[in-house]
Amino acid sequence: MKEKINAFIEQLIPYDYMLFGATLLLFILLLILAILLHRKTGLAALMVILAFTVLMTLPTVGYVQMHAYLYKNSTTIESYRALEFTEALIVHGRLTNESALDFTECAVTAGVYKIAHNPVLDLLYPYSPFKKETITTESIMSGQTVDFKIIVDPFRYSRDYNLSIGAKCR
Repeated sequence: MKEKINAFIEQLIPYDYMLFGATLLLFILLLILAILLHRKTGLAALMVILAFTVLMTLPTVGYVQMHAYLYKNSTTIESYRALEFTEALIVHGRLTNESALDFTECAVTAGVYKIAHNPVLDLLYPYSPFKKETITTESIMSGQTVDFKIIVDPFRYSRDYNLSIGAKCR
């Protein structure tokens, strides 16, 4: 757990620090406003509730939205094929940098999940693929498209399945 927290802190960018600082400043301002309005109990209580709501939600939502905007990319699957004599699945795809920033690295993940032909299970299976494989690509310039190949090994599933591709870049 300590390593995950350290890795998260190392990957923060200056915009993240500005977001967290603005959140803390807004929290403090709302608490000061609640103290100044202490004679109006209902309004003061509303300010305190609003302050803690801002403190809990704004960093998370802001972080996710900001990184989705700053590191926007798209992945497409060109082809995939399960090999016959080897227990492997080969996925060919493309990763496009749609951001104004240059990426130093991207982690491209292929996930294979079951098809159950049951509407409820078909909604749940994409969230928990039974087989995942991740590769890392280096330095992708703004507007550049890179081809990649992922080998999912071992792959022993003979029934219907679907494939999903995603990338997290920084």
